[in-house]
Amino acid sequence: MGLSFNKVSASVISELQKICGNDNVIVHKEGIENYSHDETEDLTYFPEAVVKPKSAEEISAVLKICNREKIPATPRGAGTGLSGGALAVHGGIIISMERFNKIIEIDERNLQATVQPGVITQVFQEAVMEKGLFYPPDPASKGSCFLGGNLAECAGGPKAVKYGVTKDYVLNTEVVLPTGEIMMTGANVLKNSTGYNLTQLIIGSEGTLGIITKIIFRLIPYPKENLLMLVPFKEAAKACEAVSAIFRAGHTPSGLEFMEKDCIDFIVKYTGMPNPVSSSTASEVNAVLYVEVDGNDKEVLMKECEKISEVLYRYDCGEILFAETTQQKNDLWKMRRSAGEAVKSNSVYKEEDTVVPRAELPKLLKGVKEIGEKHGFRSICYGHAGDGNLHVNIIKENMSDDDWNNKVPQGIREIFKLCVSLGGTISGEHGIGWVQKNYMGIAFNTAQLRVMKEIKKVFDPNGILNPGKIFPD
Repeated sequence: MGLSFNKVSASVISELQKICGNDNVIVHKEGIENYSHDETEDLTYFPEAVVKPKSAEEISAVLKICNREKIPATPRGAGTGLSGGALAVHGGIIISMERFNKIIEIDERNLQATVQPGVITQVFQEAVMEKGLFYPPDPASKGSCFLGGNLAECAGGPKAVKYGVTKDYVLNTEVVLPTGEIMMTGANVLKNSTGYNLTQLIIGSEGTLGIITKIIFRLIPYPKENLLMLVPFKEAAKACEAVSAIFRAGHTPSGLEFMEKDCIDFIVKYTGMPNPVSSSTASEVNAVLYVEVDGNDKEVLMKECEKISEVLYRYDCGEILFAETTQQKNDLWKMRRSAGEAVKSNSVYKEEDTVVPRAELPKLLKGVKEIGEKHGFRSICYGHAGDGNLHVNIIKENMSDDDWNNKVPQGIREIFKLCVSLGGTISGEHGIGWVQKNYMGIAFNTAQLRVMKEIKKVFDPNGILNPGKIFPD
C-alpha cells in the first residue's frame, strides 16, 4: 500500500469548518503543538490541521473528505500512548476525540454501560463504582487516558492478571470506517456467534481500521474487600520465580506487580515519597512484588494471603509487609503508577513492552540485563509480573547519540527475539504504533503480515487512516 498523500488545502479547511465549526478546526502552530506528540520518547510530528468533531456524523463527513482528497487522518485520544500511535507522521489531519466525553447510560439491570470514547478511564470507573459495579482495566495513566485509546491499544494494567484486559469487557462498538460509513460491530449481548467478530478486530487495531465513536461495556459487581502485600527480595530472579509458583499453588491475585531496586529508587526521587521497604534492609533489597487479593470476605482473603506467603517464603523473600490502611494501599499503588514518569524524568528513554508466558519471566529479566551489558545500555525494569508483562525502560543517560541511535536498536531487536523464543511477543499492552513497527517481522512471518495488510486494505482502500503505523517499512 503506497503512502503518497496530498496536503490540506484552504478549500478543505473551509469544508472542515463548515462540518465542525470554526472553533473546532485548528491550523495555527501554537494551537496544534499539543497534538504533535504523545508520551512516546521525545518524538514530534506536526499535523497540518486538528479537528474536534462531536458526533459520528461529523467524523463521517471529515473522513469522506480525507478519503476523497487522499489526506491522512490520524485519530487521537488523550495523547498518553507509548508507541507513537497518535502521531501524525505523514502530516494531514488529526481527529481529536476530546468532545466525545459523555457516559450515555449505566444499565444496572444488565450490568452494561454505553459510553463515548473520550471519557477518561478513571472517571468511568468511579461512575460505575458508585453503583456497586466494576470496570477492571486500569492502565497507569487511568487518570488521564481515554477509553477509546484503551480500546485502540487493548490496555491492561495491574488488575488484568485476575480480570482480563480491555477486550474482555467490550460487547459492541460504533465505528466510522475510513470511507465514512458508520456501523455497529456486534451486539449488546454476552454471547454472540453471529458472523465474524468485528468488535474484537477493532480492539487493538490502533486506530488503523476505523474510529470508535461509541462503546458498550459489560461490567461486574465491585469486590468489597482487598488486601495488599509488599514483598521484598534480595534477588530479582527469585521474585520472578515466585510469580508462577503462586499460580501453580492455586491462587489468582487481583494484582501481581514487579519492580526492581533501580525503579524504586527513581520513584522515591521523583515523588518524594518514602521508600516502602524498611530502611534497615533497603540496601539488601533488589526487587519487590506487590501481591493483592480481592473478594467479598476479609477472613477468606486473610487465609489466602497466609497461603501465598508460604509460597513466597520458599523463594527467599524478606519480611512481608501488609498495607494496613486504605491510605497505605493508595500510596503503594501511587508509587507503582508513577514508575514510568519517574524514569522519564531522569533521562531520555525507550520503553519496551515485552511479554512472555509468566514462568519464563526469570529468563526474560536475565536476558534483558545481559543484552544491556553487551550493547552498553542500562535498563530499568518493572511491570505486570502476573501476566508475564515486563516493561523494559532503556535510559540514555550519558550514552553518545551514535550509540543511542545504533547500538540500542540492535539490543531491542535481540530483546524481542528473546521474547519470541520464550513463547512471548513484542507488545503486551502498549501496541506497535510508529516506534515498534520495524520489529514486527520478529513476531510474524510473511503470510501473517500479508493477511493483516489485506484486512487493512478492505477497511481502508486508500490507506488514509492512521497511515505509517503497525506495518514495517
